[in-house]
Amino acid sequence: MTDTAPGISACLNGGGIVLLPTDTVLGLAVSPAHDDAVARLYALKDRPREKNLPIMVADMSQIADLGALPTDAARRLLASPFVPGAVTLVLELGPQRPDWLAGRDEIALRIPDDARLRDVLRRTGPLLVTSANRAGLETPHTSDAASAQLTAPPDLVVAGTSRAGAPSTIVNCRTSPPHLIRIGAVTAAQINALFEENP
Repeated sequence: MTDTAPGISACLNGGGIVLLPTDTVLGLAVSPAHDDAVARLYALKDRPREKNLPIMVADMSQIADLGALPTDAARRLLASPFVPGAVTLVLELGPQRPDWLAGRDEIALRIPDDARLRDVLRRTGPLLVTSANRAGLETPHTSDAASAQLTAPPDLVVAGTSRAGAPSTIVNCRTSPPHLIRIGAVTAAQINALFEENP
């Protein structure tokens, strides 16, 4: 079955683009190991290339493999009830990082609260995953509607719907105190309460 973790990961490892449900909104996933596939994903979304794509990882070991440098605030978030979940962390990159991150000084990443997607990530390694919408438009709630909105069909569409109805909350952990860049499925009050409890 192509909608299982082995089927999805085989498509991604082969240079395919997959539209699939995540724990927040529908996403488009691609392996950073395939430059041509990454270029096609940008074209599908009609997204400017200067806008970097967020990264999904399966666990803490994959974060370390990326060369990310978690701050104390990031460690609190990573140990919180919101991870795995709908919180994206902006982290600084150290000098040791994969070639596909060359020239970047930060990344935005998260661990999804979705067992199948984490299984895929364990099979593929970190993936570039962005919302399944054309640039400037809202992300549709069904995989069929999302696929129809793009400039061309993805290589694999995994049937499903948006689970959270809102994107992840983005927290810049490079600053002190951490800075909320986007409020999504996790509220500002929840994030602020976490740091107030752990000064």
